[in-house]
Amino acid sequence: MTTYRNIHGRAIQAVTTDPTESVAEGQVWYNTSSDTFKSIVASEAWRSAAPLATGRFLLGRAGTQTAALAIGGYNASLSPQQTANVEEYNGSGWSEGPNLNVARYGAQADGTATSALIAGGIASPGSPEFKNNSEEWDGSSWTATPNINTARGYVGHAGTAAASIIFAGRVSGPATSNAGESWNGSTWTSGPNLNVSDWGRYGGGTSIAALSTGNSSSGAPNGLTEEWDDSSWTAVNQQSTGRAFRAQAGTQTDCIVFGSNNPAITTTEAYDGTNWSAKPSMATARDSAGGSGIASAAICFANAPASGITEEFNVSANVITAGAWSSGGNLNTARYSLGGFGATQNTAVAFVGRDIPIYNATEEYNGNTWTTVNNYPQSVNDVGSCGVLTAGLGLGGLYPNDIGTFPTTGRLTAEYDGTNWTAGGSYTYDSWGSGMAGIQTAAIASGGHNYPMPPGNRNNSAEYNGSTWTAGNNMSQVRAIFSAGGSQTASFACGGRSSPGVEDPTNLCEEYDGTNWTTGGNYIVAVKENTAGGGPQTAGYVAGGSAPTATSITGTYDGTAWSTAPNLPGNQQNNGGTSNNTGPSNAMSFGGGTDKDATYEFNQESTALNVKTLTQS
Repeated sequence: MTTYRNIHGRAIQAVTTDPTESVAEGQVWYNTSSDTFKSIVASEAWRSAAPLATGRFLLGRAGTQTAALAIGGYNASLSPQQTANVEEYNGSGWSEGPNLNVARYGAQADGTATSALIAGGIASPGSPEFKNNSEEWDGSSWTATPNINTARGYVGHAGTAAASIIFAGRVSGPATSNAGESWNGSTWTSGPNLNVSDWGRYGGGTSIAALSTGNSSSGAPNGLTEEWDDSSWTAVNQQSTGRAFRAQAGTQTDCIVFGSNNPAITTTEAYDGTNWSAKPSMATARDSAGGSGIASAAICFANAPASGITEEFNVSANVITAGAWSSGGNLNTARYSLGGFGATQNTAVAFVGRDIPIYNATEEYNGNTWTTVNNYPQSVNDVGSCGVLTAGLGLGGLYPNDIGTFPTTGRLTAEYDGTNWTAGGSYTYDSWGSGMAGIQTAAIASGGHNYPMPPGNRNNSAEYNGSTWTAGNNMSQVRAIFSAGGSQTASFACGGRSSPGVEDPTNLCEEYDGTNWTTGGNYIVAVKENTAGGGPQTAGYVAGGSAPTATSITGTYDGTAWSTAPNLPGNQQNNGGTSNNTGPSNAMSFGGGTDKDATYEFNQESTALNVKTLTQS
């Protein structure tokens, strides 16, 4: 009798609990506690990821799931509607990269995140201008290369920056072409031509082993598929679902395609070099999206009519749960323009703020519910705040009905010990809406609005040692009601109400080293009233704000560049957050927005083995 030992050379291991790591796909064990045989099975699934900073569609793509480029594209709300915008993906979020030299949409690109080539495209959508421009990316900038021979848009592309082919596309008005061109790193040469003249094709693979899928030659998406063998194109098995303007990832013999247009669809299909098979569908129907990576680890981004939505596809022995914001317990006192601090989602503090009326209420969060505790010394809004549950700080604030007293009371510093608020040292400046970072005994405060009303903005800063404030060097940017995080010797300030008008949003970020302020990476968008933010200088976060109206946009900072992160479930501005958390994994956003009692908590991406119980069939 053949046994598992005979086949695999080892016996089945008996365990009381299932393993959680270091288990290969297909390995079998016997769980004595549940009296069942179990194994690890590969799972296939799409999951949500951080969105593009700029929503668009009909864009170029290059790279892998963990290092991708989104290039150009179309957005009717932009001026011009074709964009030169380029964003880079690092596996967790998108950040702004150097722009193309020529704005366009309907172009295609291939290569890696550090070496890519884009060719063709369309400008002036009202009266399409077909482009023959070609550009190469070296990881830091785009450089014009020799033009393609035939200007075209909605073109297919396969290969690398050093060796690629383009094929088909629209060449004027509704006219289409089957013409191909090849790139050897320095010049474009005519050929190879497809068998069918069409547009809306995408490509994948290499310059000598490419795959072209889908088109719109008949006026509607179809499933035409052709393979290139470095000599000729050959028609092969068609996809089961007709597609055009869909995304593609992988090689000629291991490929997936997803989405389409006319209409947008969620379906995904895989090609193994011979046959097509169905794969799990995306969560959102996609139209004219971008896609890159390999068949077992792909990324899909963008959507018509101009969305930045992003999803990742994985074939893995692990079940991957995407990072996301979730709703927590509601505040007892609904409000906005409040203060907040804390190090974790189990030890957060919310205090003061306004709605009708202005409040002095303080609440503590245990990870599930908010509990009302002792009040702040005064009823104000737009305070500065930082610290942890047992050692927090509140600074200044505004009480609009009693503005005349605030040149004095606006300098109030209050210290929280986890139970009571007590008076601290008087602040150096008359201001409200300052940003704060650090701890109770070593804090930095900066910016804020001037007194009296109507306000101007400050760029002053000062340090607190637990008892007194000492004036420090000025920021380069005046700002108020903004995000800050980090420590007294390594902090950041981001966004806020700024110049040239008192309340204009800004995307500027600055860093403080304990002495001087220097320019940091720009935030994803110009934003103000983005007061939920924190974390260290090299792992910071911002949640919500007004850009220029209340937004759900969130971002993370690595000390150099800001990247997009999963959006909040709702729009929030003038909100509170955990300022002294260790990174985005402990981020919170509470108050502000339409639902002024809402609490949102960020949960990091997690992985777990895909354990399956074996049953007899």
